[in-house]
Amino acid sequence: MEFFNNIEKIKYEGPKTDNIFAFHHYNPEEVVLGKPMKEHLKFAVAYWHTFNQDGSDPFGKATNIRNWNTKDLMETAKNKVDAAFEFFEKLGVEYFCFHDMDVAPFGNNLEEFFNNLDAITDYMKEKMDKTGIKLLWNTADRHSNPIYVNGAASSPNVDVYAISAAQVKKGIDISKKLGGKNFVFWGGREGYECFLNTDIKFEEENIARLYKMAVAYTKKINHKLTFLIEPKPKEPMAHQYDFDAATTLAFLQRYDLMEDFKLNIEANHAMLAGHTFEHELNIARNYNALGSIDANQGDSLLGWDTDEFPTNIYDTTLVMIEILKNGGLHDGGINFDAKVRRSSFEQEDLFLAHIAGMDTYARGLKAAARIIESGYLDNLKKDRYSSYENEVGKKLLNGETNLEDLTEYALSVKEVKNKSSHIEYVKSKLNDLIY
Repeated sequence: MEFFNNIEKIKYEGPKTDNIFAFHHYNPEEVVLGKPMKEHLKFAVAYWHTFNQDGSDPFGKATNIRNWNTKDLMETAKNKVDAAFEFFEKLGVEYFCFHDMDVAPFGNNLEEFFNNLDAITDYMKEKMDKTGIKLLWNTADRHSNPIYVNGAASSPNVDVYAISAAQVKKGIDISKKLGGKNFVFWGGREGYECFLNTDIKFEEENIARLYKMAVAYTKKINHKLTFLIEPKPKEPMAHQYDFDAATTLAFLQRYDLMEDFKLNIEANHAMLAGHTFEHELNIARNYNALGSIDANQGDSLLGWDTDEFPTNIYDTTLVMIEILKNGGLHDGGINFDAKVRRSSFEQEDLFLAHIAGMDTYARGLKAAARIIESGYLDNLKKDRYSSYENEVGKKLLNGETNLEDLTEYALSVKEVKNKSSHIEYVKSKLNDLIY
């Protein structure tokens, strides 16, 4: 069965086309900074939002029209695999991501769930072998099952902890079967609802124990993986332990996990933490820990995770500067962890939304390349910190000075002359380079 029979393969037609089912800016073979655009932009489709999300919200029932749903859960799961790979091929996306609960029904118990996962992922592998489409990353959904009401690896109940660990093991096994390069830990409920009854140190130590067991298991089965942690400050818990990039990196350093873990940074989560997306990417990059990104955007007027498709060129430009400065995302990619708006309920809107996101990132990539090639931002920063190129500054940076020497120098300074940052001009110049 063809699920998108009214959609042809999406092609690049340029910015002047009137065809809404065409790329206006994303040209996969166009060379930017020495590489085809498709190598810079390793796009992935998020299975959960694209094939599971139904358009419901806390104030209304489902609106989305989807032709793969049936009354039989396993039949529906198989239909979704067929629909997904048809979608990937027509969109021209080479990667996808999923949670275990996205692709197979849980059934009556953990054993039945694992059997369902085996059946569906075997079918996925057939599709992957046939199409060449690859798994960017998978993860274990350790938040939606009611048993995880008080967390998963942070749960006060050891039975829940064990089931959580079993899902992680199964997820790693599936990753090996499907040739995955990354495995994500998103602590959906790894945090606290009430500070008064929570032992934070105990819970964080238990989370670290699970992560170390996961690393040990990949070595045991000889499956090379990069583990990714996805920071989020709140929602659904009042406070989540992976609050932001800096907090997560502190955790990884404390528990000696930096060698095997990097970060999967999401735009909307950065906003909820009070940061910009580019800030979080830069912090991760500074620690050589930028692994992958979830490409979406939030609404600053709304205080929750709206997961909108990215359409802001200014934002994607700054993001792509960080990715290019990182030398790319290596084994990671750009996963559209985004859902169509509730009013975009037709099945074809899935294509329109992804086209919009891919075109926006393509424009961001080209603008970022122009900015990097111009040297404007690099020169701006070099000039701002130029005082450290004098004798005192060089000694400081080389670790060749002390408080006594700096005090002697400070007493010799007769007048401090700071430079204006010209912030307004800088932002205006950035607009010129982008647009």
